[in-house]
Amino acid sequence: MSPRARTPLTPASTEPAKIRNFCIIAHIDHGKSTLADRMLQITGIVDERSMRAQYLDRMDIERERGITIKSQAVRMPWEVAGQSFALNMIDTPGHVDFTYEVSRSLAACEGAILLVDAAQGIEAQTLANLYLALDNDLAIIPVLNKIDLPAADPEKYAKEIASLIGGKPEDVFRVSGKTGQGVAELLDRVVEVVPPPAGDPNAPARAMIFDSVYDAYRGVVTYVRVIDGKLSPRQRIQMMSTRATHELLEIGVSSPEPTPSQGLGVGEVGYLITGVKDVRQSKVGDTVTDQAKPATQALAGYTDPKPMVFSGLYPIDGSDYPNLREALDKLKLSDASLNYEPETSVALGFGFRCGFLGLLHLEIITERLEREFGLDLIATAPSVPYGVTTEDGKVIEVTNPSEYPTGKIKTVTEPMVKVGILAPKDFVGTIMELCQSRRGALLGMEYLGEDRVEIRYNMPLGEIVFDFFDHLKSRTQGYASLDYEPSGEQEADLVKVDILLQGEQVDAFSAIVHKDKAYAYGVVMTERLKKLIPRQQFEVPIQAAIGARIIARESISAIRKDVLAKCYGGDITRKRKLLEKQKEGKKRMKMVGRVEVPQEAFIAALQGDEETKKKP
Repeated sequence: MSPRARTPLTPASTEPAKIRNFCIIAHIDHGKSTLADRMLQITGIVDERSMRAQYLDRMDIERERGITIKSQAVRMPWEVAGQSFALNMIDTPGHVDFTYEVSRSLAACEGAILLVDAAQGIEAQTLANLYLALDNDLAIIPVLNKIDLPAADPEKYAKEIASLIGGKPEDVFRVSGKTGQGVAELLDRVVEVVPPPAGDPNAPARAMIFDSVYDAYRGVVTYVRVIDGKLSPRQRIQMMSTRATHELLEIGVSSPEPTPSQGLGVGEVGYLITGVKDVRQSKVGDTVTDQAKPATQALAGYTDPKPMVFSGLYPIDGSDYPNLREALDKLKLSDASLNYEPETSVALGFGFRCGFLGLLHLEIITERLEREFGLDLIATAPSVPYGVTTEDGKVIEVTNPSEYPTGKIKTVTEPMVKVGILAPKDFVGTIMELCQSRRGALLGMEYLGEDRVEIRYNMPLGEIVFDFFDHLKSRTQGYASLDYEPSGEQEADLVKVDILLQGEQVDAFSAIVHKDKAYAYGVVMTERLKKLIPRQQFEVPIQAAIGARIIARESISAIRKDVLAKCYGGDITRKRKLLEKQKEGKKRMKMVGRVEVPQEAFIAALQGDEETKKKP
């Protein structure tokens, strides 16, 4: 235990003036979780024997990929000048797809540690998270991490940070999350700079739900930040949005394991367990109050996140549909940004249309459903929401190509995003070429320091959610970083491309693409399906069509029996008669035969779709 760490304070004994709530914000892979590990060790709440790397990352998938998906709150004791303080730290994700997690964490804090890798400097997500923190009026503590790396250049990047947020380069803290150098001084700085929480201890209790998880044994575990008043064990509480009432069976703090306590006062961060099993009764952003003496006004809460990417999730075994519904209900609790609604597909059966914040979000949710709930799933090709106006003035929101209306279309609007790309100045030309090939409009450029530039574009979301990031990384040797935010909608020349098998439309392969890229998409999909669908007893045409116009075609030739094998020479009319007989049989077979697309072909076609759908 560090000489200045103390045994954790029970919340009942902590006055607001001795509490500091802060979070760590940074770009992905800049060392947030490693710095959090050192803080846990230095404050002494995790002993050497229990310590492991990425201690707060609880999911296997987080540890394997080295990324944080869920924010984790933890309470640490710290002593400065003989006074004991309680530090509530929230470790946040760094990827753009999990910005909603970050925004909820910021609302529960008064200060933020802005962490920057001393070998890489400021990245796109660093800027995005910094602006989020400034919007929340948080005290910012700039910190350079990984100063022990040979490639680190603290002086250069300290100037870059100072010019960005104001102040002097020497005010930027230099720490190493790996070795622990400078971490104790950083905790002192947190106590000094971050203001204590403000609130009225005598007012009716009000606590903001900023996160919740589902525990198979204990039901819903709700994480709250107390704003006013006090919450105690066995107290009856009320959720202000649903008016549901519950009894508090257990109340406590994460330190970092759940530790029951005598209650939570003003400014404290902790958890509540009410034994509720219904996941819909603990909504993120809701206000918890006392049932006997309720508050009159709820807290502001959070703006609901808007899904950016839609994909259909279908169980490979149709009998797993109820299990998929239950699994999504439970995941929705630990990931408030997930949206879903039931849908059916002729080819894939019953499933759910799910809304995600980005492609990584889609990938993580699918993997969690497969791992944690043992489901085998097919995810259809991701699409973005379009607004379609028909000739008679009716406006339809299309999240799935199968919803695209038939008949005359007046206009189609697509969602636009403001894209910020940070990269070394040598790659400006290749980045601009890539963005322009994806229908981007340049908004501006800004140099951060001597050799780094921020390029801002307005682009269609549909052009960046597929393989844009992969192309960007490969063209900039991995140096570029990307961040985007919604910027409204614009009209575009978009068409729906249908894939027909033997004249019948297969809804799972339909897509909405820009007119200029429709032909390329049709050719790619017909070629791919020709390789994947097994040959039948009759010829099968595979066609790509826009409305009634066929734009691409491939044919799967029939499996033929050699009917001429028994003809050793002889008259040509004999051979012709046998071939005509075979031809008639094939024609009859084609009239009654149906093309069965095997499940593997669906999976392979839809997975490959991401790479080829939007090639420039």
